Amino acid sequence: MDASVERIADYVHRLRFEDLPPQVVRHCQRCLIDAVGVAFGGYDAEPCVIARNMAQRAVVKDGARVFGSGHRTLPELAAFANGVMIRYLDGNDSYLGGGGHPSDTMSAILSVADVNRSSGRDIITAIAAAYEVYHNFWKTARARHKGVDNVFYVTLGSAVGAAKILGLDRKGIAEAVSLVLTPNVPLDSTRYGLLSMWKGCAAGNAARNGVFAALLAQRGMTGPEKPIEGDHGLHKLLGKFELLPFGGAEHPFGIHHVTLKCFLAVAHALSPITAALELSRQVAVEDIEKVTLYTYKFAWEVTGREREKWRPTTREAADHSLPYIVAAVLVEGMFSDSLFAEEKLSDPRILRVLDKVDVQEDPEITRAFTDKVPCRIELVTRSGERKIATTDYPRGHYENPMSDEEVGAKFRAMAKRALPAQKVEQALDALWRLDAAPDLNAIFDAVTFHG
Repeated sequence: MDASVERIADYVHRLRFEDLPPQVVRHCQRCLIDAVGVAFGGYDAEPCVIARNMAQRAVVKDGARVFGSGHRTLPELAAFANGVMIRYLDGNDSYLGGGGHPSDTMSAILSVADVNRSSGRDIITAIAAAYEVYHNFWKTARARHKGVDNVFYVTLGSAVGAAKILGLDRKGIAEAVSLVLTPNVPLDSTRYGLLSMWKGCAAGNAARNGVFAALLAQRGMTGPEKPIEGDHGLHKLLGKFELLPFGGAEHPFGIHHVTLKCFLAVAHALSPITAALELSRQVAVEDIEKVTLYTYKFAWEVTGREREKWRPTTREAADHSLPYIVAAVLVEGMFSDSLFAEEKLSDPRILRVLDKVDVQEDPEITRAFTDKVPCRIELVTRSGERKIATTDYPRGHYENPMSDEEVGAKFRAMAKRALPAQKVEQALDALWRLDAAPDLNAIFDAVTFHG
């Protein structure tokens, strides 16, 4: 195997729960709570129903459980179904700057851990390993700059997390890495144009592929010897890169740089929503003449450039449209994902303001990104008055983190959309106690409510 694969395999194999600082353990639990909460927030969405139906095609007596129904199926199908639920609302955590959403790996880890009857400590260790490898690969490979979707990092993180749960040795982990990297290079076309359901499902598919690779490696399947550094490996596709030092005694863990979303929308919208809410309290909708949103280049390219952003017709397209989101917040004076409902997409009040919104890249803001997540909104009234609002660190950013109480409040708000009231607190309590849990039974008992 090439040196990069060996470094990944060696790190994942060596990592132990005892190596994790208490703050990292707590971060793992916070991210898991956040992921499970948003999974139930989107439980009834059509793509989530489709994903669960796919999982229910297989019945496995001691298989992995699907959120809600508790149906036991193949671990890779449970990873897909639960992964789609976690990702669909675009409300789970993020590595800002094209890093995607590391908690997309959670469904892979949970599905294998459920079958393996793994302890909470083992699960937390696998989560930390998945986040660490995911973060390192994102920071060095920069796959999105080459047209590769960010769920590429999910495949790798899911494979190493699942391999860690399975207790694979160094060689087995290395094979899992090769088996997941070589056949799973997703296109970034998922994120552009008129977005489809697949936008919210691609990460669940990546988690499924990660589980499958780890299971293949467990059974002795081998992968290409040099998937990264070989003549036809990732270096050929993405350009040469060298992994950074992994988190441990001398280096911080990558999970410290994760952002928990205070709003259920694309990460690029967190600061604009914050600024738009401030302006909505200062200016009446009927007085708005022009709105200009200044943002960094990456946000402009992905969420503020294409003409479809001014007339989104799907939920997926709306939650990736900066002009629509800003217009809707200014009209409604609040933000929730209810603004992505079908009736809102055709609301004439929102459309009138939307036609007054312009999105531009500001080179100074681009230079400040990603140390900050800055934006500036300039609003001109009919009388010519100019109002300006700026944001650098939205709530949930690692420089402006949500408290444990806020994480719990977000979980409750999301989970109550699907879970019976008596189950919500039971689930939250079980998730906070994961570090002392012998297995996942208490959590799955709490999040199973029918079938």
